Amino acid sequence: MSENRKALFFDIDGTLFSEVNRNVPESAKEAILQARKNGHLVFINSGRTDCLIGSIKELIRVDGYCCGCGTRIIAEDQVLFSASIPHEQGLEIKRIIQEYDLDGVLEGTESCYFRKGISRLPQVERMKEIVEREGNLSPYSWDEDCYNFDKFCVFADEKSDLKGFSRALGLDFEIIDRGNGFYECVPSQYSKATAIELVIKHYGIALEDAYVFGDSTNDLSMFEYAKNCILMGHHSVELEPYATFYTKNVEDDGVAYAMKKLGLA
Repeated sequence: MSENRKALFFDIDGTLFSEVNRNVPESAKEAILQARKNGHLVFINSGRTDCLIGSIKELIRVDGYCCGCGTRIIAEDQVLFSASIPHEQGLEIKRIIQEYDLDGVLEGTESCYFRKGISRLPQVERMKEIVEREGNLSPYSWDEDCYNFDKFCVFADEKSDLKGFSRALGLDFEIIDRGNGFYECVPSQYSKATAIELVIKHYGIALEDAYVFGDSTNDLSMFEYAKNCILMGHHSVELEPYATFYTKNVEDDGVAYAMKKLGLA
């Protein structure tokens, strides 16, 4: 193994994958291919659970996937780590979401789960449509208890009791504010940072040789953890104190630009 080998970790949405044209730029594909030819490791590090990564796997080849904010880690088709929310706790989470008048999606390794019927929150309906279109909508709803899930996302509006919801979840979950009433909820012992830690330990790579690419608040843990932090042009300001390199928007070849400037591709 080259002593100059680096490990690169990419967020998906807004970083590697354009939310404008719903694609990975050709320039990013070519840069990542070149980085791998140079002996570097490339990992997706996403809030998406395993079932929601499939569309990206078809667009670009990488060495592995850190899914669901560190709840499942796959390296070269080998599952290094996988954790689901304990079943009874999952049932309690569903009760809490409904009690405090929120709605959302439960994200599992195999499928995603929604409540029956039409949600009063249009964001939930839009998400359900996307999940169903990509073939990841479970036939089981929240009313059934024959499954486990890894993490979950909720939406809130003026009718929701967000403070009560947060108190009820307690310290077991990190609630990541994604903006516009959208909250990503991850078991507190896992994050994009714990995923990086496990991967670099597995490969014997120093933290100084890890590079992270991101744009949004669910990338904060990996920006706090890593030494080389590449921030996309359009980004959440919370990441700025940790950025070591600013690049362009994903649609403007931001990934390739950064990788070439940093000598990775």
